[in-house]
Amino acid sequence: MPLPVQSSGQAAAQNLQQDRMAQQFRLRMAIAENLKRIKHTVIVMSGKGGVGKTTVAVNLAAAFASKGKRVGLLDLDLTNPNVPIMLGLDAAKPGGHSEDIQPVDVKAPDGEGLLRVMSTEFFLQGKDSAIIWRGPIKMNVINQLLGNVEWGDLDLLVVDLPPGTGDEPLTIAQLLKDADGVVLVTTPQSVAILDVKKSLNFARSMELPVLGIVENMSTFVCPHCHEATPIFGEHGGAKLAHDENVALLGSIPLEPHVMQSGETGVPYVWRAEGSATTRAFQETVAAIEKRLKPRVV
Repeated sequence: MPLPVQSSGQAAAQNLQQDRMAQQFRLRMAIAENLKRIKHTVIVMSGKGGVGKTTVAVNLAAAFASKGKRVGLLDLDLTNPNVPIMLGLDAAKPGGHSEDIQPVDVKAPDGEGLLRVMSTEFFLQGKDSAIIWRGPIKMNVINQLLGNVEWGDLDLLVVDLPPGTGDEPLTIAQLLKDADGVVLVTTPQSVAILDVKKSLNFARSMELPVLGIVENMSTFVCPHCHEATPIFGEHGGAKLAHDENVALLGSIPLEPHVMQSGETGVPYVWRAEGSATTRAFQETVAAIEKRLKPRVV
């Protein structure tokens, strides 16, 4: 009985599939090599938009850099990337090429620390460009940002995820199984608490350690009289942390200057070193450091 003859179209499709598999394998190997050079990885999540998650991620990364650390900040809010804007990098372009992308570097004010930043914002044609991607494309982009970006030797990689428990958090949970853990950002009101609890349960279901909760906008600090007012309610983050048996890593006040700092592209912790909000971020960083996994040499 004669063997079936493979058509040229079938052969081409098979070769294409093999090329894709080989490319994916190389990318996974590149991710593994990159992660070997990163001592610690912290994932910043929220269940809900509008809680200041990116502001918290940027200022935590900046606070770590101020301690002389080499810090990476990966903006994985792929469709609404705001990290470069908050760092004054919205006109920046990464170096290298598609398989050797150089992140954009920002020196900490003390000159010791370094913040390395990567975001899809760097590749957009303009600030108003809309990214319309389905799940598989998002997964491929995340693989590239982890595997093709030359992060180098880092003390810490901070990963800023979009709100919710969609494609990006799921992909990161699968790729960063050895991450030190998740920092969950909420505001005190009940609707935010409800949504962040879903992210907490997501992290647990994916077997990601939960480092703790950051309660952002815990009180409003008047810029004139400096009186603190709990305009979003009180102790919502603390109650959630108690009920779920996780740490309350910090409570960050709401100050108008924090928003203005983000608008002008300078992290607040670099702009107002002695302020109460900067101290709150520094205390949060110290609480996170205590919960990082011991480095295995």
